[in-house]
Amino acid sequence: MDRPAVEPVPGAPAATLDLGTERALGVADYHAGIEIGLRYERGVELDSNADARRERLLSLLDRTGAERVVVLGDLVHRIAEPDGAEADEVRELLDALEARDVPMTLARGNHDGGVADVFPDRIDLLPPDGARIGDVGLIHGHTWPGAEALSASTVCMGHEHPQVRLTDAVGGSRVERAWLRGPLRRAPFADALGEEGLLEWNDPELVVFPAFNERSGGTWINVDGQSFLAPFLPDGLASGQAYLTDGTRLGPYREV
Repeated sequence: MDRPAVEPVPGAPAATLDLGTERALGVADYHAGIEIGLRYERGVELDSNADARRERLLSLLDRTGAERVVVLGDLVHRIAEPDGAEADEVRELLDALEARDVPMTLARGNHDGGVADVFPDRIDLLPPDGARIGDVGLIHGHTWPGAEALSASTVCMGHEHPQVRLTDAVGGSRVERAWLRGPLRRAPFADALGEEGLLEWNDPELVVFPAFNERSGGTWINVDGQSFLAPFLPDGLASGQAYLTDGTRLGPYREV
């Protein structure tokens, strides 16, 4: 029986990725140092969750037996070059991974512009428009993906931090992180890339990862007035399904 290209880890905002020669643990939007960013951006004072974030990731590695960590963008929170406690958090994470002989691959996001300068040779950086490893396309989602990533049968992205607001019978509500999955439409990408006749297309499924960082907010995909952040959404995803991290299928995301 073939292993699924992308298999969510039950109860976690993470998935295992079959990259052909390796099995990876995929997460999106780690946002190291977010507490520092929230202090400067919003005046919110929060104790750092750096140690807890790192231990959650390491426990998922132990649980899945993955050989690599893939971060689908926004490893760090501040858009500027990471320094201070933010850089320390990434450094300690990389130290822990290297102690396990587990490399990290980063599909660069809009917050990751200075990562290469601060951590040269410690992270495998993908091109800004993503890449394909095995039969999995890896992108962040803040820009149009390149033809290589789109040639895969499954395309994984972050950036959106998808969430759903669920309301009970008495009017109470809660917000939960969610997965968003569905077939990609070729037309928007062919138009944007100007490659109608050249774009290799294997009817890919798009998998939008929930944010790994629980403090990073997100896009309420089932609330009127919320707009997507990726330039190719929602046009590129006509019939996506929403799922909670515990595996509960909520149905078409527009109808949740």
